[in-house]
Amino acid sequence: MAAQPLVFRWMQADCKLIKSMQMLHLPPSIQTPPPAQHPLHSSAFSCSPCARRPIGPPPAFASAEFLGSVPDSAQMPPRRRRRRSVAGIDQDDLLDPDALADPDSSFYEINGIRVHHKVCSHEDSSDQSLDSAITNADQNQIGLPILLLHGFGSSVFSWNHIMRPLARIAGAKVLAFDRPAFGLTSRTIWSADDTKPLNPYSMAFSVIATLAFIDQLGTNKVVLVGHSAGCLVAVDAYLEAPERVAALVLVAPSIFVPVFKRKGVKDYGSAEQEWQKKNDSNGSNLPTNSFIRIREGFLELCLRTAGFLMHMISAIGGLIRSLYCKAVVAVLRSSLGVMLVRLIMDKFGILAVRNAWYDPSKVTDHVIQGYTKPLRSRGWEMALLEYTVSMIMDSTSTSKVPVSERLSEISCPVLIVSGDTDRLVPRWNTERVARAIPGAEFEVIKNCGHLPQEERPEEFVSVIERFLRKAFGRANEQDQVFQAAV
Repeated sequence: MAAQPLVFRWMQADCKLIKSMQMLHLPPSIQTPPPAQHPLHSSAFSCSPCARRPIGPPPAFASAEFLGSVPDSAQMPPRRRRRRSVAGIDQDDLLDPDALADPDSSFYEINGIRVHHKVCSHEDSSDQSLDSAITNADQNQIGLPILLLHGFGSSVFSWNHIMRPLARIAGAKVLAFDRPAFGLTSRTIWSADDTKPLNPYSMAFSVIATLAFIDQLGTNKVVLVGHSAGCLVAVDAYLEAPERVAALVLVAPSIFVPVFKRKGVKDYGSAEQEWQKKNDSNGSNLPTNSFIRIREGFLELCLRTAGFLMHMISAIGGLIRSLYCKAVVAVLRSSLGVMLVRLIMDKFGILAVRNAWYDPSKVTDHVIQGYTKPLRSRGWEMALLEYTVSMIMDSTSTSKVPVSERLSEISCPVLIVSGDTDRLVPRWNTERVARAIPGAEFEVIKNCGHLPQEERPEEFVSVIERFLRKAFGRANEQDQVFQAAV
C-alpha cells in the first residue's frame, strides 16, 4: 500500500506530459504509450520511452499540421507518360499534310484526294546546279514536259536534285507528285463498302492521277520517268493511254519478269478436240483392230482425267490464295497491323534508305529528314497499310494481265537505267526488263545504288539528256529550221 501513492504520482506526471505534447502538436508516433496496467509491473519503474526522441525527419505519415511535414503529392510526383516515336519522329503531335508543305508545294484535288505536287519551269533559272551536266541544253530543247513518278516509301523529295536541270533540257515544265499513302498527299479512310468510286490507294487511282496531271500540264504528250514501283504506274499509264506518252524512262524498275512466260491452261475439251483432229488426220493409216481401239479409249480417258485434275488444281490454288490473302488483309487492318507497321518503320525505315545507296556514309541528315518528314502527317500508318492491302488484292486479281506480260506491247522510245550495285532491284532483272521491251535502251551508272537520281544526279541527268536528244532531237532540229525559214 505504501507504493501505491508513488505510482499514482507517476501516472499523474505522465498524463501532464502527454497533454503538453498534444498542445505542441507532436505526431502520435512519439507520444508516450499508456501506463502499465499492473501497478507493480517492472516497467512502471523503468524510464518512460517518451523521454527518447526519434532521430531524423518525421515519418511519411506525419500530420500535415506538424512543421516540416511534406504532403504526399510532393513526395511522389505523377509518372510522366512515355512519348511515342517512330524513326525519331514524335507521334504524339502529328499534323495535317497541308501544315507540312514547302513554300513551292501545290495541291490538286482528284476524286476528293488532295494530291501534293511540285512543278519546275524551264523559265526559272534561279537554281544553277548541275549546269555542267546540261551544257548547251537551252539551245536544243526537246519541248516535251516530263512527269516524275516516285517509288515505294519515297516522295517528291527524291526528285529535288534533277527537276530544274530536266526542265531546262526539256524546255518545258517538269512535274512530280506524291502518290496516295506517300509524301504529303492527303490520307483518307477507305473500305470496300465506301461510296467513293475508286480506292485512292490502288494502282488504278495512280494511273488516273498521272493522266490528270498530264491534262493539267496542258499538253498532249509527256515523257514519263518512273522509279522502282513508280515504273509500274508509268507502264500502266502508257498501256491505258499510249497516245499520251511520248517516251518512258524506267529507273530500277520493280517489274519482275518471269523466267518462263505464263501460258494459258487448256481445258480438257479443247485438248480433246486437238487430239481428235490429229487422230482423224492420220486415221486412214491406222489399223482398225480391237487393240488400237482400246488404246485410243485409254488415251482419251487419260486426257479427260488430266484436264479435270488441272481444273481442280487451279480452282484449289485460287481458293487457297484467296483465303490466305483475306487472312493477311484482316491482320493488316487490325490494331496488330498498325503496331507492325510502326515497328518496321522505326527499326528498318532509316536502315532501308541507307542500304539503297552505294555508299551509305554519304546519306546526310537532310536526306533522312526528307524521307521521315511524311511520318509527321496524321494517319500515315493507316494509309501505308491500305496501300499494302491494295497491292495484295491487285496481285491476286485474275481479271487483269500482269504488267510484266505486256511489256512487248510498248512501242514508244524506252530507256532503262540501273545502278551497278542496286541491292533492292538486282541488275540482272533490270536487264531482263530491257530485253522484254522492243528497242529499249539500257544504261548502267557505276558506283551507284537504287537511287541514281539522288546519289549520282549529274550522271543521271546526262543519261536522260542523251536519250531524249537521240529520240526527239532530230525532229526538233527540223522544226527549228522550218521556223527559221518562215
